[in-house]
Amino acid sequence: MTAAARRGTTVVSERAVRKIAERAAVEAAQAGGRPATDTAKGSASVRGRRADVALEVALPCQAALSDSVRRLQSHVSARTEELTGLHVDTPRVGVTALLPARPGWSVPVPGAPVPTGRTPLRWWSPRRVPAGLLTLAGTVLCGALALDLVLVHLAHRPAAPWRTESVHWLTGHGSGDPVVRVVAAGLAVLGVLMIFLALSPGRRGLLTVSSSDPRVRAAVDRAAVALLVRDAVGDVPGIGPVRVRVGRRRATVRARLAFGERESARDAVREAARGVLDSCELRRPLRLRVRVRPDDSWESTGAGPSPVPDQQAEGDLS
Repeated sequence: MTAAARRGTTVVSERAVRKIAERAAVEAAQAGGRPATDTAKGSASVRGRRADVALEVALPCQAALSDSVRRLQSHVSARTEELTGLHVDTPRVGVTALLPARPGWSVPVPGAPVPTGRTPLRWWSPRRVPAGLLTLAGTVLCGALALDLVLVHLAHRPAAPWRTESVHWLTGHGSGDPVVRVVAAGLAVLGVLMIFLALSPGRRGLLTVSSSDPRVRAAVDRAAVALLVRDAVGDVPGIGPVRVRVGRRRATVRARLAFGERESARDAVREAARGVLDSCELRRPLRLRVRVRPDDSWESTGAGPSPVPDQQAEGDLS
């Protein structure tokens, strides 16, 4: 009787897991009448029977962002586990863009309380570039020193000239030497910079979003918020060119008025901008500043006296 052959092992590559997760994210974004996004970028790592997935997708701007992220995470996790047989932890989701509204979307109920979760005010940055440069420098220096020591003690070769010359130079120069002081000052500045990078959150371009689920952490790019505010303000009657700047704590809207009353136009601009900011459900609400200037060809539609053309209509709200 012939013995049974040894069974093989099926290995699912990280690339295959990433492709499946990206496709599942697209399926989740296209479900339920939401806008069709054609691409989703992701990364995956496989350790044994477990997989870790991270995704970057575009989501609708007027849907509840925390609910959309939860549905996407659930679908991606279930779909990837079904097709690969691996246990997939809760995927990390980054929202790269907010797509414009379409009929049939679910929008927040006006006046509804904004859910508060444990989302931090700022996201921490992995600092890949500084960490990579520091690791590379440390690897080169420590590797060269270790290789020279191995060659000296095991192969009985003379020490490398750069090491002997460095030791001789250090023995002849004390702490009062100008070169030593300059190098020490440079190292001190480098150490302070490393401490600053370790303690500062980074990712200044992201604004965190409130979530009712503490397991969901979402953020939106400040440029995307500025684009949404600009589009909403541009739809106000009489408003011409619009410039929007969104900072970490304040949103500034500068608009030019082509026709109409400046006071009513300023109120309409302020209302449109505030509505967009409230719909984003930011963890830290932004202060809004509105500036409306008349255009060169501006004409008032009111019966009252026209104000001086170079005056500005401004508003600064918290």
